[in-house]
Amino acid sequence: MRASQDQLIRPRGRRRALAAGLLAVALALTSACTDSDGGKPSSWQGGAETPAPKASATISEPAADAKDVPASTGITFAAKDAEETTVELKDAAGKAVEGTLAADGRSWQPSGALAYGTSYTATVTATGDDGRPATATSTFTTMAKPDKQIRVSSFLGDNQQVGVGMPLIVKFSREVPEDYRDDVQRRMTVTSTPAQEGIWHWVSPTEIRYRPKEFWKANSKVSYRVQAGGLPMGDGYYGRADLSVDIKIGPKLIMTVDNKTKRMTVTRDGKVIKTIPVSLGKKSTPSSSGTMVVIEKLRKTVFDTFEELGPEEGYRTKIDFAQRLTWGGEFIHAAPWSEGQQGSVNVSHGCVNVSMANGDWLFKNTEVGDPITVKGTERKLQNGNGWTDWNMSWDEYVKGSALPYDPDAPASPDDAATPTPTPTA
Repeated sequence: MRASQDQLIRPRGRRRALAAGLLAVALALTSACTDSDGGKPSSWQGGAETPAPKASATISEPAADAKDVPASTGITFAAKDAEETTVELKDAAGKAVEGTLAADGRSWQPSGALAYGTSYTATVTATGDDGRPATATSTFTTMAKPDKQIRVSSFLGDNQQVGVGMPLIVKFSREVPEDYRDDVQRRMTVTSTPAQEGIWHWVSPTEIRYRPKEFWKANSKVSYRVQAGGLPMGDGYYGRADLSVDIKIGPKLIMTVDNKTKRMTVTRDGKVIKTIPVSLGKKSTPSSSGTMVVIEKLRKTVFDTFEELGPEEGYRTKIDFAQRLTWGGEFIHAAPWSEGQQGSVNVSHGCVNVSMANGDWLFKNTEVGDPITVKGTERKLQNGNGWTDWNMSWDEYVKGSALPYDPDAPASPDDAATPTPTPTA
């Protein structure tokens, strides 16, 4: 019986111990779930709340719920204390829009104009050194397609090869008011391989050109883009569409004419490849001194100057191997009638006369955009009389830009120290 009583006592002891343990756990849980004043529950992590992300993001444009937003809009934002910033733009169906971050890390531009009358949501995510992301969103709706649109066109076509002096020429079908030119120019980009410094220059309210600081490097590849689709251009007009052009630069062929020697020196990539006798404009009709480029090439044409010069001085003549240099009518061309004077006497009406054989050779070896400099004549080339972009100093050319010139800016987007664009697909 003693042994049996002992067996009955032990279970009672274990039950008391178990009950005491459960009571202690219950008290501990109650303490952990109650603040020091016995009030509202706190965190399970020793009472500390989860800290907010260190970084922050805000979107300033387009504003949330904005209507009638131009289809050219970009996303302007601020990211504070961010180690990494990404931008995503999607339409109402969830389809992502491709785009890139600006070099300053404060804006993001879609790769093309947005669709008209469409809802989009922009999301900016900023991640700090704590690894915790903070996001900002803005849902907006683009404007309906406008009735008043401006067409943007390029003189050059895709994959065209041109000379090292060729300016990039973009034209607008309507004048762009001065107050809007900086906005237009911000949407114009040039990428060259290798990278080269250059700037846009407004020739007129309907035309803008781009040239590098020095002649294009031989055999460069150049791409230029105008993101004008949906862009406000003043007086209720908007850009009709974006424009993109890829071109190639040929060898560095440069022609130099010296009136003193009556010779043209032709160099290719720095080496003299031909010296050609010439006859320039006589004293009553002198050739222009300055730097021009070949504007167009005409294998055969007719010069008719009766309207310009009158019945006494005017003439109508068939011409071979003509290469236009000015709008005023100065050409390089073959002139078999002056071959006896070429190299010694000026007898032309302002053109650069060469022999038939040399005219043929030049025509086969030159391209539109090849530069020619004429020296020592009685008349100075007037800026605007042809593509006279290289007849201006760099400082003069910079003054034609609607944006301040930044010599430290990357010459090509490939050189820009920008955050890696986030894929939006």
